[in-house]
Amino acid sequence: MGPAGAAPQKAKVNPMQTLISAAELRQQLAAGQRLVLLDVRWQLGDALGREKYAAGHLPGAFFVDLETDLAGHGTPQDGRHPLPSPEDFQDSARRWGIRQGDTVVAYDDSASMAAARLWWLLRHAGFADISLLDGGLAAWRDGGGEITTGEEHPPVGDVELSWGAMPVISTADAGSWPARGTLLDARARERYRGDVEPIDPKAGHIPGATSAPTAENVDAQGRFLSPHALRERFTALGVEPVATAVYCGSGVTAAHQIAALEVAGISAALYPGSFSAWSNHSELPVESGPLP
Repeated sequence: MGPAGAAPQKAKVNPMQTLISAAELRQQLAAGQRLVLLDVRWQLGDALGREKYAAGHLPGAFFVDLETDLAGHGTPQDGRHPLPSPEDFQDSARRWGIRQGDTVVAYDDSASMAAARLWWLLRHAGFADISLLDGGLAAWRDGGGEITTGEEHPPVGDVELSWGAMPVISTADAGSWPARGTLLDARARERYRGDVEPIDPKAGHIPGATSAPTAENVDAQGRFLSPHALRERFTALGVEPVATAVYCGSGVTAAHQIAALEVAGISAALYPGSFSAWSNHSELPVESGPLP
């Protein structure tokens, strides 16, 4: 894809490259296919992801720590979850046991909101064979899937990753994006409106952004809506035919929005720093209220 700031183009994608159902995963495992299962148990304000993983996970799944494996470190102006360095991310992927030619399935217990960050990063690192378990841990359990406890310790992998395969935009790009495309704000509507702001230094949204809560990408069971329903949702938000970029609080759930857009057949860029970066620039304006 194009460089940072380039307008993403309409993608011709197969939704099943993005999602895998619990039934399909069981079939592939039963057929003996080598799969790397990665558990991204994380929610904002909940530091017990590893403990919850150890208490019950898919057989053979390895725990991925979002805070340390899927984010780097920087200044507040870089946001709460800046992208990890390519070198650190490759080291992590090898520690998870990923080998050249592997198929990876990522899941969580929060409607893929955290697992999508791993999906996006692997895609950004040039690793195409990565899917999200649609419905996550709940879908696996509901289908009668086996649950195991404890920690998994896979052999170190040898995967070779690159960087930059998914489009990203900078803070400067985010400010000008609404003038030439659609900038989607994936946070809850009350944060978009500026009614509440539990963690960032300013309340509201990037001027010109459109509210598109990530939670509306899924049904009551945490499964993604159908490609048709998602396309209707995003079309109503003005996504097509203009270039689209997405942000959230810190670049985590925005990845879920990009996965949903891909299921709908639409490519979008990520603003990695998201509102946590934008709001830490004192000179940058914010808007409040229900409309862009």
